[in-house]
Amino acid sequence: MYKAPRGTQDILPEDQSYWRYVCQRIHHVCQLYDYRQIDTPIFEGTSLYVRGVGETTDIVEKEMYSFEDKGGQPITLRPEFTAGVVRAYLEHGMRTLPQPVKLYSMGPIFRYERPQAGRYRQHTQFNVEAIGESDPAVDVEVMSVAWQLFQDLGFKDLSFQVNSTGCPRCRPDYLKCLLGYYEGHTGEICRDCQRRLGRNPLRLLDCKVDQCQPVIISAPRIREHLCDECQKHFETLLGYLDMLGWPYEISHRLVRGIDYYTKTVFEVFAAGIGAQNAVCGGGRYDGLMEQLGGPSTPGIGFGSGIERIILTMKHAGVEVPVVPSPRVMVIHAGQDAKRVALKLAADLRFADIGALVSFGDRSLKAQFRQANNAEISYALILGQDELTTEQVTLRDMGSGEQIRIGLAKIVPELQRRLGQVD
Repeated sequence: MYKAPRGTQDILPEDQSYWRYVCQRIHHVCQLYDYRQIDTPIFEGTSLYVRGVGETTDIVEKEMYSFEDKGGQPITLRPEFTAGVVRAYLEHGMRTLPQPVKLYSMGPIFRYERPQAGRYRQHTQFNVEAIGESDPAVDVEVMSVAWQLFQDLGFKDLSFQVNSTGCPRCRPDYLKCLLGYYEGHTGEICRDCQRRLGRNPLRLLDCKVDQCQPVIISAPRIREHLCDECQKHFETLLGYLDMLGWPYEISHRLVRGIDYYTKTVFEVFAAGIGAQNAVCGGGRYDGLMEQLGGPSTPGIGFGSGIERIILTMKHAGVEVPVVPSPRVMVIHAGQDAKRVALKLAADLRFADIGALVSFGDRSLKAQFRQANNAEISYALILGQDELTTEQVTLRDMGSGEQIRIGLAKIVPELQRRLGQVD
């Protein structure tokens, strides 16, 4: 028996109300901040991610779905949004637009990683980018989009974790200090961290393996090695967060898993799956445009998995509006009545009235049972008498009241009863 591939899921009809609601709130919040939607291809040339995300990152080394297309070109299914959005910014000359260019996206991303609660090998991500401005006020605006969305969705106990990862001027001195510290602890860290020592030492701080935690706790802190510009940027950002009154914690181990991050990095935590969990993460990527062949252009953004958002909402008991079902059913007796019922149901739907009609040769009793199960408000009954007089019997399923009404008048009558017209 065929099953969905490991790390993927089917989004069944009963979950669609969550998806519709979350996507509607995303569009609404982004509109408040004047972020505009952009859709980029689901696959790009592999080199875009190797150069943009970083050759020594776990994403590039372990997680990308890469292949050669029919023309022999190396292609990769999108593992993250930012590199593709920055490519689009560069390719379409968005530098000539008023800066920053504020964009958001929603769509699937693909990473071959260990599936767990709210994390899949194919999952849907909401992504925000602000490109072309280095002011820390932009950092706090991007963070505000995330904060307002999660607050709007009913999340509890929201807080930020923030850090600065420095810049190409101050980071080398810090990495030298970090490596010097780890030289005395190589026997205490996991195999992956031993490999990272020579390839991507900043990721040492992000390790989740238990045996590495005591070493990480005592590791040198990057904030003590920031240059004057990075220190001023970070302190200004913290001042803005203090002004807004949003709780945050400075986490010296927060570095994120992608090489393009510089200066600000952040995550949003919320009460949900078990205890507090990260529902969003991002940061500043001021050197990414240059890595992709463009002029020096600052940027900042974040990504959040919609599956994880919905799982957190369910665990928190957040209820969402149910997708409305049809409130009218056309019930028919006999083949001639069935033909008229199909036409009447079509007329109702084209008038924006949801309507059901029974298939096959079900009895009137079975059709009424179907109407009750579907919680129908009004039944329209067509039999030989109604056909002869060109009328329909309108039954209020709540009160049981019935009236006869001409076929030509039934649409405006239902529009009135359903509150679509005065």
